[in-house]
Amino acid sequence: MTDLDEDVKQAFNLGRAYYHKKEYARAERYLSRVVEQNQSFPDVYNMLGVAYHDQGQYQKAQRAFEAALRLNAGYTEAALNLAVIYNDTGRYQEAREVYRQALSRSAAGPGKIDHYVQGKLANMYADIGEVWESAGMHAEAAREYQRALELCPSFIDIRAKLAATHRESGDTDQAIAEYEEIARQNPAYLSARLSLGLTLYAAGRRDEAKEQWNAVLRLSPGNRNAEMYLKMAEPSGEPGEAQ
Repeated sequence: MTDLDEDVKQAFNLGRAYYHKKEYARAERYLSRVVEQNQSFPDVYNMLGVAYHDQGQYQKAQRAFEAALRLNAGYTEAALNLAVIYNDTGRYQEAREVYRQALSRSAAGPGKIDHYVQGKLANMYADIGEVWESAGMHAEAAREYQRALELCPSFIDIRAKLAATHRESGDTDQAIAEYEEIARQNPAYLSARLSLGLTLYAAGRRDEAKEQWNAVLRLSPGNRNAEMYLKMAEPSGEPGEAQ
């Protein structure tokens, strides 16, 4: 390699490191240096686009994502990022078209979505669900979380949001069912098991609630929340039964 190649490589490594740390302003400085010397890396343009977008520089972000797609028309992540920029700037028809093209170019085959796109869309639905939830619209929030889980049923953080939404809306049975599914998928997801216990307790199922909190203590000895909930569940003066 020449000295120039080494300089570009060093700038790329530093820019990528700052990018993964989400220190986008610093990442931009190094990644810009890379494209000044070499315009053949679509992933550099994609990272630059994310950095520009984070700083509110939408036109620069758009140009960076478009450059990434010129170099690699099948770059799904860059296409989805460009669609977000179009959407943010009111260019909704172009956003839909970019999404359509991203899906059609997916390597998953006709009528299917690749795993990256599935995850991206699932998180978008979850974000919309949070907006509905913040407005107190529980049914609408639950619908968006459910759409997310239809794409990615293993995203237990989204399932936990769905369970909490059901609980807030008074649908205790459905909340319990979702929390139990989380416990089945990942028994060590302690926050969900704590919430499952609380929901069971609120439904009058005290012994089942205590089972969940004791399970938390077996996984995390000394867990203060579990200990507190177990004390709460005992009649006055009766000792707890943490195991």
